[in-house]
Amino acid sequence: MEGRPAHVWYVTVDCRDPAALAGFWSQVLGLPVKGRFGANFVMLDRSAEDAVALAFQRVPEPKVVKNRAHMDLRLDDLEAVTALVEELGGARLADHEEEGFRWRVMRDPEGNEFCLMPSGQDG
Repeated sequence: MEGRPAHVWYVTVDCRDPAALAGFWSQVLGLPVKGRFGANFVMLDRSAEDAVALAFQRVPEPKVVKNRAHMDLRLDDLEAVTALVEELGGARLADHEEEGFRWRVMRDPEGNEFCLMPSGQDG
């Protein structure tokens, strides 16, 4: 096996309403919806050919506990992206700062946590 044995192609988020949640993330990330498999699976386009893409898959059960994995979004304007997320039905949960590194924990409309991380920080 040369090079990397594998790479992350899609991260799939379990949810109640794939179309609605894909619409939220499409607007937050500025990426169009790439495709659908019926009403149960929606994929966003990639930002680059080898970039990780997001997909949303219908599941019958609601989210109950904190995510075991989450996305960290790098951005230029923390307040503008926070306002966009809130306009689209997301919520701000908490702000953190540790050793000069800061981030904001947010929640999407189905309760999945993610972090907003201002650019200019190495991490």
